[in-house]
Amino acid sequence: MKTLIKSLLVAFTLTAVTFSVSFAETNSFGQTKPSVKAVAYQSSLYTDVKGKLRLAVDKQPGGIVEIRLINSIGKEFFVQRVGKNQRRARIQFDVSELPDGAYEVVLTNGITVFTNHLTLATQVPGFSGRLIALK
Repeated sequence: MKTLIKSLLVAFTLTAVTFSVSFAETNSFGQTKPSVKAVAYQSSLYTDVKGKLRLAVDKQPGGIVEIRLINSIGKEFFVQRVGKNQRRARIQFDVSELPDGAYEVVLTNGITVFTNHLTLATQVPGFSGRLIALK
């Protein structure tokens, strides 16, 4: 009788563990995703007179917002997180050293992703400035 009860207990335990693990969310690497608290945030992206890119982020406390500057093939040039207790972030990107091409400024709170498209192009000879276009 004891053997039967122990066998049933082990079987039910393994079933329960397998069942609970099968419902856990995983990322592409098979790791369990942490629970993400999405926070509301507002952002503005603009250029200044010196040709630098400026980003302002205002968010609610309690969650994070991640900021990335990537090129068209996915190479990251800048990554920063606005922490849980931080309410504001003011970031200045010096894009003068970046090669011409298409870039994206990506903001995410873990749930929603907002993408700003950015094009860097050196103007024709005769002018020493760069054209920075935001969409």
